[in-house]
Amino acid sequence: MNALSLPSQIETGRASLVRITEVFLSLQGESTRSGVLTTFVRLTGCPLRCQYCDTSYAFSGGSLVSVDSVLNQVAGFGARTVCVTGGEPLAQRSVLELLVKLCDSGYSVSLETSGALDASQVDPRVSRILDMKTPGSGEGHRNFMPNFEGLRPHDEVKFVICDREDYDWSVSQVRQLELDRRCAVLFSPSQQQLEAVTLADWIVADRLPVRFQLQMHKVLWGNAAGR
Repeated sequence: MNALSLPSQIETGRASLVRITEVFLSLQGESTRSGVLTTFVRLTGCPLRCQYCDTSYAFSGGSLVSVDSVLNQVAGFGARTVCVTGGEPLAQRSVLELLVKLCDSGYSVSLETSGALDASQVDPRVSRILDMKTPGSGEGHRNFMPNFEGLRPHDEVKFVICDREDYDWSVSQVRQLELDRRCAVLFSPSQQQLEAVTLADWIVADRLPVRFQLQMHKVLWGNAAGR
């Protein structure tokens, strides 16, 4: 199986299976849920290749398991907050069923997605954390703009900023689409490409109505993506 392909069972939705890289308990390091005890479900596979990606180990491999097996693993950790991430979770159609069942089980559920794939079919109870890919990511042409037109108040939009050009582009998107009036907007510096204090100073100087964020898990545990 190459890095961009998925088993036919998943692609056609004929079986309630998902390919999982890992399920683990940690503190949420990003989004408005930063610091919250969270069970993470990391799905395998991603059609994008952002130049700053820190989870390339999830591009391939993983284990093909049933949705119900994932639910049992999540229940074993005991946290009430669940984050489904990747990779790119929406590359697997069965993730939609997984999200529904997590919500039905009473969890507070978020979905971290690139913003490049249609997120309109995601259960409305889920908080969709959508990346808007900047030019510096190398995947800016992949943004699926209807996602950002259909934002709900409990969704969030994240920009990973690589340099001043990225920042100016992101500011223009926030203003043109009035993103801050629709949901939380998050600006993060790309690690080792932009100093955090530089981005913070730009936001303050422009009185920008966004939330500055660092990847807290990296502050605590270094470059380990999950913990």
